[in-house]
This record gives sequence, C-alpha cells and structure tokens, in this order.
Amino acid sequence: MRILVPGTGVAGLALAVELTARGHEVSLIERAAEFRTGGTPIDIRGDALGVVARLGLLPRVREHRVDASERGVFVDAHGATVAPLPVEQVGDSDDDIEITRDDLARILVDALPPGVPIRFGDSVVALDENEDGGRVDVGFLSGHRESFDLVLGADGLHSAVRRLVFGPEADCVRHLGVHLGIAHVTDDAAGNTGGAGDTPSEFCNYPGHMAGFMRFKGETLALLAFRAGPIDHDHHDLAAQRRIVAEAFAGHTEWEIPRLLGAVRRDPAFYFDAISQIHLPAWHRGRVALVGDAAYCASPLSGRGTSLALTGAAFLAEALDRHPGDHTAAFEEYAARQRPYVEFAQASVDEGAGIVVPDSWEAIRARNEALGGAEAVESVR
Repeated sequence: MRILVPGTGVAGLALAVELTARGHEVSLIERAAEFRTGGTPIDIRGDALGVVARLGLLPRVREHRVDASERGVFVDAHGATVAPLPVEQVGDSDDDIEITRDDLARILVDALPPGVPIRFGDSVVALDENEDGGRVDVGFLSGHRESFDLVLGADGLHSAVRRLVFGPEADCVRHLGVHLGIAHVTDDAAGNTGGAGDTPSEFCNYPGHMAGFMRFKGETLALLAFRAGPIDHDHHDLAAQRRIVAEAFAGHTEWEIPRLLGAVRRDPAFYFDAISQIHLPAWHRGRVALVGDAAYCASPLSGRGTSLALTGAAFLAEALDRHPGDHTAAFEEYAARQRPYVEFAQASVDEGAGIVVPDSWEAIRARNEALGGAEAVESVR
C-alpha cells in the first residue's frame, strides 16, 4: 500500500521502518524544518525491547545507552544535597535501556531503506476519503495534494491529523497540572563525561516548582517545571514559551535558577509544553489511524512514551500484514493489542508529579524523607 506517515518522532520513524520492511511504500512528512534534536534521555522498556531486537537494532541501541537516571540528587536553595533521585521510579528492570532521542532517531533513520521520502517544513491540513472509500486525498500546507491508501498519524501530542479526524485537542487532552521547559546548557563547568565520579544531575525545588541540571553523556540540560493549569499559547511561538517560563520563576534568584533561565533565553532549540495525556475511545476512523503520542500520550512522567511508540508501530504493521485488504480489521487488532500497554502507562503517572514538583514545603520535606534523606546521597555520589 501507499501510506503517508505524518511525524518523524520515534513513532513515525519506527512505523516507517516496520512498514517498508513489509513492502509498503511510505512517505514521511514533518512540520519542522529538520529532525527534532535534544531532549532528555528516553527509555526502552519491556516488550519494546523485543521490538527493537526483532528489527535487528538492539546491539546498536545498547552501544548508545546512557545512565542519566542512575546518578542524581535533590538539593536545597544553597546547593546542599537533601535526597537521592529515586532510581526505582525510572526503571522496570535491569534490561531497560536509556538512550538519547538523537541516537535512537539516528538508528531508526539508518534502518530505513534508501529513497524513503522525508519532506520537512510541511504538514497535513485536509483529509478527505474518496466516495468509494478506496483512497485518502490529502491536502498539505504547501498547497500540494496527494492520495494515499492509508494515513497513519504519528505527529505527536498536538497532532494535526487527530484534530482533522477526531476533533479539537481539548476534547481528548488530560492536563496533569505541570508544565516543563528544557534547554541546552552550554556553560556547564561540571566536566561530566558520562563516566563514574562525574557531577550528578541536580534538582532544586520550592513549592510548585522544580529547576535543575540533567547531566548525561557529556551533555547538560536545564529542566524547569512548574505547576499551573492549562496555558493558552501558540505551541510554535518560541518567544511566548520563553516568557511563560521566565514569569513562572520570576523573582527567584536562589541556587542556580538565574543560570537555568539564561539557558532558556539562549537555546534556539528550547522546548516547552504542558505535561498532558491523550485519551481517545478509538484510534482509527476510516482509512486514518493514530500511533504514539498522537493517539495515547502517557506524558513524560510515565517514562513509557518511547516504548508505547515502538510497540504501537510494531502491532499496527503486523496487523496490516495479517489482514491484507481489510484495514478496519487491522486497526481493530492493533488497538486491542496496544490498549493494555497504554492503560498501564497512563495509570503510572499518578505519583510522578508529587515526586518531581511537590506543591508545598511540607510535601518537599516528606518526599526527601521518603527517599532516605541526605544519608542516602552518598550512594549516588
């Protein structure tokens, strides 16, 4: 079949690898001008490891693993350590793999056969099924029009495909009450190289806020999170996003907060979004289906978004193989297999915000005590 996959995140790239391996003609399209780079390390867990192994990519993935979650501390306003990062919260087993988004994307792109088209700087603006139901006519922002047998939206939390087919984002989003900004830090003097003995990641809280440095593989990221209700803004307006974060931390000069805000101002690849989930009763309609965050975002608090993207891509491709000529049956099989993974991942976030962004000084103290306090810090230093 001729299949359009909007989105070049993990879900879109994995889907393209799975589908082209089965003989389908895949076109990828991405609204951004290039692949998204940076971001915190991501996790590959459970059955998603089996997906990577079946694709023959597990050795390369293991070569690029990082240990960002294993060495971190919470600090107070003076930089004194008060508790260790809860390692048990970030892994399911010793087999789990942490890897940077960039490395996993590169591995998936390298696994694509030569000639798979990837069109950047364009997006889907119209979807119309032919009257006979045999094709989907797609209109693009560029003015171009094309027809495909299937459209499989992998275009993330703010999916244009989902909006066109299933309605407004507000109808399916569950805001978890926290917003997160991520920026590259270019002036970090910690000298960390990803090896033992380097400065650990450090995170500082005051009520409803978290600011910190995540250090891994020779890189340092500024993370700034805060509690707030939904904020109406243009998700593509970088200046507006920077203002939102600056206003959320305004007046706070303790610890390294001014330096972290400086990274937010300087990084051209600054990322900001609400921590949210997507809940839909169905992930397909007609010849259109959704995969990854577009269909069932579990939020970064789950640590399972990448794994859901990988299993979803595999289950959908396998279902299309088992039901040639019957995309409806394939979509239903995909949903039945993937739904338990999604429900588990989305339910796993309930305690996350209380650990990362406690809402009061009392909650911060209780979190630190529950994690073992300063006495447990030596084990990660």
